[in-house]
Amino acid sequence: MASPNDLHFQEFEEAAELLSADPGASTLSMSASNTPTAAGGGRGGGGAAAEDVKLDLSEDEEGQEESSELLGGQKAAGGFWTFEYYESFFNVDTVQVLDRVKGSVLPLPGRNFIKHHLRSNPDLYGPFWICVTLVFSLAISGNLSSFLSEMGNPATHYRPQFHRVTIAAVVIFMYAWLVPVGVWGFLTWRQGAERQVGGYSFLETVCVYGYSLFIYIPTSVLWIIPFEWVRWTLILVAMVISGSVLVLTFWPVVRDDTKVMAVATVATIVALHTLLAVGCKLYFFQTAVAGPAPAPTSSRSPVTLTAHAP
Repeated sequence: MASPNDLHFQEFEEAAELLSADPGASTLSMSASNTPTAAGGGRGGGGAAAEDVKLDLSEDEEGQEESSELLGGQKAAGGFWTFEYYESFFNVDTVQVLDRVKGSVLPLPGRNFIKHHLRSNPDLYGPFWICVTLVFSLAISGNLSSFLSEMGNPATHYRPQFHRVTIAAVVIFMYAWLVPVGVWGFLTWRQGAERQVGGYSFLETVCVYGYSLFIYIPTSVLWIIPFEWVRWTLILVAMVISGSVLVLTFWPVVRDDTKVMAVATVATIVALHTLLAVGCKLYFFQTAVAGPAPAPTSSRSPVTLTAHAP
């Protein structure tokens, strides 16, 4: 029968072989001491056993800490001049973007867009490409609408209006950035003045405004239909859907403020959103007013009759 010393020596050899095969492996050392009890004697009539377990898992703990930081949304800090600083704003996948787009076109009562779709991970990828797509959608659809409305008029020579791309870019990006800056600054100020008023971060505010504009992309394409009642019906539906996203998002933040201030804040947000939609429709999809047809002019020179005396 092997003695306890032989068993310890054998365990030591096995541990040495494992460490030589994989030097980076975690180690587990256990030492047990058993105290035999004398028959019919001893304190309490029993035996005492003690185990001392020591785990060296420093590498695994560091990895778990790093993964927990990433899952918790703590992004690597860096200067604004570094690429990593801006890369964190575009750290989303296709599934997340599609879920946020779906939430922007199907707003449900009681579902806050920031709480249910952003989940403390706002991005600029979706808002940026939504704004770019909307700019070209407005410009191209507006030019195509003008072409179709003037196609049957022989006195009109159509010329593409490329300056509409510039105007659309200025209007859309100013709205998608300046209005969120104003809303975020106002909510931050009210949060300091009224302790019960909450608020969102600047990135979350920009994100919800960007995704709320998605519904206007298919709407602007359908504005090509040359019927005014169809266009105004589409713009009304788009304003209701897009405005609902903003109201359902910002109302829970301002409702704890004074009643007048809360209603005025939401009314201002809706008014600016309505102004953008109506302004884009009136400028890019103007209804051509048919004027009187010009009178035909003859290219013949007038005939002069001269009377000769007999």
